[in-house]
Amino acid sequence: MPDAVKKKLRVLDLFSGIGGFSLGLERTGGFETVAFCEIEKFPRSILRKHWPDVPCYADVTELTRDVLDNDSITVDVITGGFPCQDISVAGRQAGIGEGTRSGLWSEIARLVGELRPEYVIVENVAALLAGPKSKPGGWFGRILGDLAERGYDAEWENIPAAAMGASHRRERIWLVAYTQREGRQRLISHNGLFGRQTAKYAFAGDGSAPRGSALVSSLLPLRTGDGVSLALDRLKLKACGNAVFPPIPELIGRAILMHEAGL
Repeated sequence: MPDAVKKKLRVLDLFSGIGGFSLGLERTGGFETVAFCEIEKFPRSILRKHWPDVPCYADVTELTRDVLDNDSITVDVITGGFPCQDISVAGRQAGIGEGTRSGLWSEIARLVGELRPEYVIVENVAALLAGPKSKPGGWFGRILGDLAERGYDAEWENIPAAAMGASHRRERIWLVAYTQREGRQRLISHNGLFGRQTAKYAFAGDGSAPRGSALVSSLLPLRTGDGVSLALDRLKLKACGNAVFPPIPELIGRAILMHEAGL
């Protein structure tokens, strides 16, 4: 972390899963998770094991500024990989409107408006950019519009996990939004966030981007007491699918820290 950055940025990790966002960001040394929000029981147990002192709220629809203020929690960054079931090509393609699981995006937008964080980091499937078929780009346009209404600029890119050393492709859209303020440089153009740095981390061959499988596995128990692999249980208990690829938020986090330090 650049020496000029002294205070850690405080993270509210929404739709936390097993903590991939927080794992990646905290590896930079410049971020501290101050609260999680995850509704599924098994991932909550994983978060409790690895972040025992960090509160974990269950229902994002009930999480408000008042709740956080009452718990003396202040945030600088909101992260969230909101549900993809209604926008994924393998899903219903029902979109992000009211009544859909993917419509929980509106809860991120609401909390951004209430909390006014310096940065917002969002992850979802690549189909978010394209859909719906009746109005290509409409879903993503809604997200950009919601952020703009709240005074945020945004940048985005499709960063597959394979670009960061994973053995699977896992294409995902990563969006970074930040408050509009005079003189603020764009992260992409200034730091090469979604281009030059990605290539460097993926192909330097010097261990600068740890393989994500090892990072994610470090959050999950490997075997049951009788030695049977937990692979199927992880799927059944919504663990494997509830994790972003940690080297990518780490990459984004390092670019944010450079940005904060004026580098």
